[in-house]
Amino acid sequence: MTTFDPKEISVGKLHGLLLSSVAPRPIAFASTIDNNGNSNLSPFSFFNVFSANPPIMIFSPARRVRDNTTKHTLENVEVIKEVVINVVNYDLVHQMSLSSTEYPEGVNEFDKAGLTMLASTVVRPFRVAEAPVQFECKVNEVIKLGKEGGAGNLIICEVVKLHISKDVLNADDSINQENLDLVARAGGSYYTRANKGFFEIPKPLSTLGIGVDKMPDVVKNSMILTGNDLGMLGNVEQFPTEEEIKAFISDISERYPDIKDASHRKKHKIAQNYLSFGDVESAWKLLLS
Repeated sequence: MTTFDPKEISVGKLHGLLLSSVAPRPIAFASTIDNNGNSNLSPFSFFNVFSANPPIMIFSPARRVRDNTTKHTLENVEVIKEVVINVVNYDLVHQMSLSSTEYPEGVNEFDKAGLTMLASTVVRPFRVAEAPVQFECKVNEVIKLGKEGGAGNLIICEVVKLHISKDVLNADDSINQENLDLVARAGGSYYTRANKGFFEIPKPLSTLGIGVDKMPDVVKNSMILTGNDLGMLGNVEQFPTEEEIKAFISDISERYPDIKDASHRKKHKIAQNYLSFGDVESAWKLLLS
């Protein structure tokens, strides 16, 4: 067995060991607002429920290891002491991942991830309409665990209202875990689906993905592409060039002879197949042809 002393390894190394060992972890998809009413949406896997009476949840936006900066979520709840914690099921996992991109202050991650803002009934931050369970919370306390990079900040939240989709409720109002289909975070790029096991999602680009809001309407409003498909498509830095698109269409013309004149529906179905294999580049070339 290899032994590590936390004081003798880098914070980055320790961070990776901790997150890979304590897994899977539930995800708090936290919606907050700043003092000017700007919405922010970001996922956190330092999260759990700690009490039913009173109903308390705690999540922790840690200070960034690389530069010791803080996240907008933490800054927001210190001013507006309210938050909505949305749960993440498999249907929105790629959009959730895209929202974790470090967009500048004031950028609305709901728009970037292609998610719907739903007004809350008690608190000011918006709910994620697509999330099967949403907890409106007031922030009772923020406990800072340190001042250096990697230090956590415990946001102690009291649930004041919860909303649960009928699609995940049994007849007796208990939650059907299989229908809920939650995902959880593990180490590196790994996630786990409650009843299916591990899968990987590439980490959001440090150069900032274009986001769903920058997509052509015919793609953004597709009747074929799912939220997860859009989340994958949004995690690219730029669109392919016209020359790249023409070369790609020429290459696949033998396999799809009528591809140049194909309907949007057919192109979207083929693009979805490319996405199922993680080939985002080919999907975009086809969608923009």
